[in-house]
Amino acid sequence: MLIDSHAHLDDLRYDTDRDNVLQRAEAAGIEAIVTIGCDLATSQAAVALAQAHPNVFATIGVHPHEAKEIEEGWYESFRSLAGQPKIVAYGEIGLDYHYDHSPREIQRERFREQIRLARELALPLIIHTREAQEDTVTILREEGAADVGGVFHCFSGDAWLAKDALDLGFYLSFSGVLTFKNATMLRDIAKTVPLDRLMVETDCPYLAPVPYRGKRNEPAYVQYVAETLAEVRGNGSLESIARATVDNTKRVFRIP
Repeated sequence: MLIDSHAHLDDLRYDTDRDNVLQRAEAAGIEAIVTIGCDLATSQAAVALAQAHPNVFATIGVHPHEAKEIEEGWYESFRSLAGQPKIVAYGEIGLDYHYDHSPREIQRERFREQIRLARELALPLIIHTREAQEDTVTILREEGAADVGGVFHCFSGDAWLAKDALDLGFYLSFSGVLTFKNATMLRDIAKTVPLDRLMVETDCPYLAPVPYRGKRNEPAYVQYVAETLAEVRGNGSLESIARATVDNTKRVFRIP
C-alpha cells in the first residue's frame, strides 16, 4: 500500500474519467490520496472531492503563482473550510521565482500571511519553492513554521535545502522527477534523507514518472516513484519504503 501525498484531482484533465482514475489507484494499492488546493476555487473543489470519496483527503491554500489574486474574504473562507472533515494541511504555499506569475514582494507577503493562518488553524504546511531557497527558509524560520511542520513537496532542491528543511522539522516528498534520467543529484540527495522523513507523491497530472514521462500523470503511478526510491537507497526493499512513506504521511497529515 502507498499514499499519494500530493495530487491535483480537481484538474480539468480528469473531468472525463476521474472515477476511473480513482479506481485505478485503488487497484494499484494506493491507500489514500491527498488532493491539493492552489487558490480558493481549487481548495473548495479539493474539499468537495474529499467529502465524496473515502480515500481522498484535502488541503487548502494559495499557490505562489496565484498570490496576487488573494482578495478580501479569502482567509475567512479558508478558516471556514478548515472546519470541514478530512482537511489535513495548508498549502501548497511558498515562493516561485522561476515563473514570477505573482510579483516577488507579494509572494513573500502572502507566504507569511498563510504561514500565520496555518499556525492559527494548527495545520501542517505544504511548501512549494522554486529558485527561492534562501527566502523560503528565512521566512519559514521567522514565522515559526516549525511549530506546525509539514513537507517540502516535489523536492528538487540541492543538498543545502534538504538540510535546511530537515533542520526545520519538515519532511521531503519526492515525485516522478526522481525517475528522470538527468536527476542524478536528486537521487543522491534521496539516499541521505532519514527514512522517517520521506514521502512520495505524483503531483499529478504533472510530472509523470518513467515509463509514462510526457503523459498525463495519475495517482496509480506513485508506485514508480517508490520503486525508484527503494532502488537508489539500496538498503531497503520496496515494502520498507512503502511502509515508511505511508506511516510518515499519516503522521504529518494526521490521517487515521
